[in-house]
Amino acid sequence: MPPVVPPFLIGLIAAPLAKRLVKPLMRGVVKTSVSLALEVKKATHEAGENLHDLAAEVAAEVVSAQLAAGDTEIRPAGGRQAAESSAPKAETDEATARTEGESRTPKIRTTAGAGKAR
Repeated sequence: MPPVVPPFLIGLIAAPLAKRLVKPLMRGVVKTSVSLALEVKKATHEAGENLHDLAAEVAAEVVSAQLAAGDTEIRPAGGRQAAESSAPKAETDEATARTEGESRTPKIRTTAGAGKAR
């Protein structure tokens, strides 16, 4: 009859062997994944820089095309005007005509859910 070896003895012998094999394997996996993550981060950063460079070149071409066409006013993208020129003149005159002692009455704003019964 073969000798019976208790399972805990097998574990005592196999644990140091597994530790010697698994530890370097896991270290290699972690090292590879970290280096891969750093490469992806670097590639993403370079792609972002290239995109910003391209946008700057296009903006420069648009401005030079506007100047070549004879436009003296350079407008931002989308045709929007500057914030100072878009404010109505009546509002700016009203604000300057108001004295220091006067205060502006606040507007009452309602929310979408106000007044609804549940």
